[in-house]
Amino acid sequence: MIALDTNALVRLLIVDDGAQCQAVRDLADRQRVLLLRTVLLETEWLLRGRFKLERSHILAFFAGLADTENVVIEDEAAVRRALDAYGKGLDFADAMHWASAGDTPLHSFDDKFVKRASKLGGQVKLIRAR
Repeated sequence: MIALDTNALVRLLIVDDGAQCQAVRDLADRQRVLLLRTVLLETEWLLRGRFKLERSHILAFFAGLADTENVVIEDEAAVRRALDAYGKGLDFADAMHWASAGDTPLHSFDDKFVKRASKLGGQVKLIRAR
């Protein structure tokens, strides 16, 4: 099994260097690939920020990866839960935090995040400063 860094994962979608894209495909075709949560988090940030991809395209890319036979995702259940929340409008980083917390109460000053995440379930609490 191998793990891919963000720059390698991004090459699979953004084919801005054909040789690099092919090198990643060749690696992925020969062995199982581990996708780390931190790599997914950084990948979303790059695809959204630098490459200006829309949420629907990013979600489709991640969903396709999650359904690929030789791909193993770190804490897959939490990542799939985060992808579902992302598809429902939650920011990807917030969705990953929310999903990774599981049943542990997650506290935040971000009122918008708390309201959206509360609708999805789980324990998300607003911190109130005195």
